[in-house]
Amino acid sequence: MLPVMDIKDHYLETFSHFEKARADEPSPLYRLRESAMSRFAELGFPTTHDEEWRFTNIAPLTQIAFQPALTSVPEEFTTLKLDRLTFGAWDCYRLVFVNGAFAADLSTPPGNKTFTLSSLHDEQLGRAPESIEPYLAKLADREDLVFLRRAGISARASIYLAKLADYEEHAFTALNTAFFYDGAFVHIPRGQVISKPIHIVFVSVPGEKPSMAHPRTLIVAGVNSQATIVESYVSFGNDVAFTNAVTEIVLQENASLDHYKIHRENPQTFHIATLQVQQDRSSRFSSHSIATGGSLVRNEVNAVLDGEGCECTLNGLYMAKGKQLIDNHTRIDHAKPHCISHELYKGILDDQARGVFNGKIYVHEDAQKTDAKQTNKTLLLSEDAVINTKPQLEIFADDVKCTHGATVGQLAEEAIFYLRSRGIGREDARSLLTFAFANDIIGRIKVEPIRAHLEELLLAGRQAPDRPELKENV
Repeated sequence: MLPVMDIKDHYLETFSHFEKARADEPSPLYRLRESAMSRFAELGFPTTHDEEWRFTNIAPLTQIAFQPALTSVPEEFTTLKLDRLTFGAWDCYRLVFVNGAFAADLSTPPGNKTFTLSSLHDEQLGRAPESIEPYLAKLADREDLVFLRRAGISARASIYLAKLADYEEHAFTALNTAFFYDGAFVHIPRGQVISKPIHIVFVSVPGEKPSMAHPRTLIVAGVNSQATIVESYVSFGNDVAFTNAVTEIVLQENASLDHYKIHRENPQTFHIATLQVQQDRSSRFSSHSIATGGSLVRNEVNAVLDGEGCECTLNGLYMAKGKQLIDNHTRIDHAKPHCISHELYKGILDDQARGVFNGKIYVHEDAQKTDAKQTNKTLLLSEDAVINTKPQLEIFADDVKCTHGATVGQLAEEAIFYLRSRGIGREDARSLLTFAFANDIIGRIKVEPIRAHLEELLLAGRQAPDRPELKENV
């Protein structure tokens, strides 16, 4: 355990050792790490005095001396065990990272060159470092634009890439930028339609000490391209761990991307994640965030609609029990006219669980004809469960259609009585009504293995289904 006042010193010292071990990295990446760590030292961890964090106390996270996770894959961790942790064997392209490091033997990338699905570390230090470097932080000068043009990225898209996840104002993004070792790189070229889902799996495997991983994901969807991408976060074991993830997505003109994030790490895990999305003209982005695991979970989603005719959909389902805390923060920036956004987040909280939802729709002055709708609904299954919800609209245009709202409720005793009067037990009745509450989110999930898993989970009453194959070494 560490006193709060010593936590910065711990991370600074840990970073010093981490940096020395990577002395052979390209100098731009080295400078980027240095800059990000310096900014983290200035910012420090957020506290409940910060408006954006006032309902989420991360003091438990700052009391543990996390160390960078081991990057080797345990011999006993096989493809079969991975299938049991995720959704079984299903037809998809798969990229696997264990403790933040690429696991080639567990991955099944495409056999052709239709699109790029690779390790960021390989791109940085191997085949094409110039294709990755400009994405990892704000563009510094014109030389970065040259790198992008060599990588086949248009000048217009290059400007957008300067607006991705920013570590200047966000401590956890700074920490990720300083410590990330590896991650996923997906590039869908112009006009390509990827028929099979792309599954990116991040596995946390415990070590002798509490470990941390800082995975990074970069997704670029080219002009007129289309793909489905699933990010899964799971645990192998039940020890304490800290995952600090950053995902950056760029949609170029008329691109279409369905993105799923499934978080099912163990109940001892701290999980902080940022998803930053940049959309160009007439692009379509849909996000489905499903969170059921972890002790303290914070998901931030920031989408910028920076071209006319964009469409953005954010759906979320979070289910917590025990003393779990799941915090969802979203922001949709309508920067250009004639854009549409729809947002629906639903929470199911039991026992002493706590939920936080803070959603903001920001309509810029030039974003006329905006159509935006935001809804948060929460089901409390216990008298001790708590939700703090704050839907927000900030509108600076005068010809818009925007709505937002939040509801909080419990299961109706009349409905439970009705089901029980027809021979259904009380717990089964609760499960059926809970399933009905969540079903409009589940019904929007197009990836069948994910939808089937959630249906099974809800109908089992939020307990893990009794499947023997899931119990072995998990």
